[in-house]
Amino acid sequence: MSASGTPECKVKVSRLIKRADFLRLSRGRRWSAPGLVLQMAPGPEPLDALRVGFTATKKLGGAVVRNRVKRRLREAARAVLPLLGQSGHDYVLVGREATADRPFEALIEDLKQALRKVHGGRPPKAEER
Repeated sequence: MSASGTPECKVKVSRLIKRADFLRLSRGRRWSAPGLVLQMAPGPEPLDALRVGFTATKKLGGAVVRNRVKRRLREAARAVLPLLGQSGHDYVLVGREATADRPFEALIEDLKQALRKVHGGRPPKAEER
């Protein structure tokens, strides 16, 4: 921990904003946990940073609920990704129904477990031809 109370960063984290990146990640590795779904794929070019995006569908509820889900996912990512994320990879955190009400410590553990699984699991699905 630094003097300000934030975790020491191993890698720089930036945001995904282009739809094409989200679509590319939907074909990558994926892990579902009770509080979130994590999608991961190598970045388009080797970088010394990682990128992250957040998704909350209308299935979750109205705008207030979706914004709350995204805020919780952003805070979980801010706490975990600089420490456990791998540079040169892109991540998308997808909110689930349980994300809004799940205890924050459990949400953090879900993200940690998902990161371990996507980096140590089977290879990504073959691209459709």
